[in-house]
Amino acid sequence: MRVLTDHADCPSELKGSVLAIGNFDGVHRGHQAVLATAIAQAGSRGAPSGVMVFEPHPRQYFKPDAPFFRLTPSALKQRLFAALGLDVTVELPFGPALARLTAEEFVRDVLAGGLGVTHVVTGADFHFGKGREGNPSRLAELGRAHGFTTEIVVPVGDPGGVFSSSEIRDHLRLGEVREAANVLGYWWRVPGIVSGGDRRGHGLGFPTANIVPPRGFGLAHGIYAARAVTSAGRHAGAAYHGTRSTFGAGEPRMEVFLFDFTGDLYGQEIEIELVEFLRGDRAFDSGDALKSQMQADCEAAKDVLAHLEHDDPMRAFPLGRALAP
Repeated sequence: MRVLTDHADCPSELKGSVLAIGNFDGVHRGHQAVLATAIAQAGSRGAPSGVMVFEPHPRQYFKPDAPFFRLTPSALKQRLFAALGLDVTVELPFGPALARLTAEEFVRDVLAGGLGVTHVVTGADFHFGKGREGNPSRLAELGRAHGFTTEIVVPVGDPGGVFSSSEIRDHLRLGEVREAANVLGYWWRVPGIVSGGDRRGHGLGFPTANIVPPRGFGLAHGIYAARAVTSAGRHAGAAYHGTRSTFGAGEPRMEVFLFDFTGDLYGQEIEIELVEFLRGDRAFDSGDALKSQMQADCEAAKDVLAHLEHDDPMRAFPLGRALAP
C-alpha cells in the first residue's frame, strides 16, 4: 500500500482513484463498510482504491489541551488499511492551511485538482471544509461540478445501535474489551515502543515488556488476557494497565508478560492485543501476595487464550481474519 502525505504530489498511476474519506479512528465495522464500498467500486472501475485521513486528528488540532483517547494512531491505522486491501492511503497533514479551506476549495483543489478522484465514498456523518460547512449532500453537489461521483454509505450497526468510535471508547473505559472487539471486528491493540521499567516484575519472576500509553489513553486499569505482536511473531500473555499501586502510585503504564518468549524487546515496537478483562487493579500488602495473584492471573489468561485458539469470534469479520495468527 502506498502512503501519500501531499495531495499535490499524486503520482499518475494513482490518479483517478476511488477514495473513501473520513477520520476512521478505530477502523471499526461501520468504517469497514465504507472502505469495502470504495474497494468494490474501484474494482468495478479498474481504478486504484484509496482512503483519505487527516493527521493529527482534527479534534486534536482544534482542542490541543483536551486529552483525546485515540483508538488507532497513524501507523496502526495504515496497517489496518493495508490489511483490508486498499491501494493507497492519503494522509493529509491537518493544520492551518487545510483548516481554512472552504468546502468548495477542498473539493476543487484537493480532491479534483490534486488527486483527480473519479468517485468518493463517505459515511452519512461526514463533514468537511472551514467550519464543517460541507456535508454529504454538499459533497455530491460539488463532485458533480468537478467531475466525480459520490456515494454515501448508510450507518452500520447491530441491534444495540450504530457502530461508532465513541461507543468503543466507552467500552474500553470500562474494560469491556470483548464488547469493543465486537464493534471493531478485531481484537483492539495498543502499539508502542518497549521502554525500560523498574524491573519489579523481573524480580517477582514475571519480566514484562513496558510501553508508555499516549496522552488521553482511556483504558480501564487492570489485568487482561492478551497477545503481543512482536518482530518474532505473536505471543500469548497477560497485560497490565495501571499505576503499579502496590508500589506507590505513578504515571500509568502498560506492561505485558509473555508466556513463551525469552529475549530482549527493548527499543522494539510491539502491539498488545487485548482479549479479555480479568480483574481490576488493586494494591497488595506484600510482594509475595502480589506474586501469588500474578500466578493466578496468568493461569486465567492462559485458559482464555487456549479457548481462543480453537474458537476466535473475530474470525467472523474480514479484518479479524486478516489479523489472526
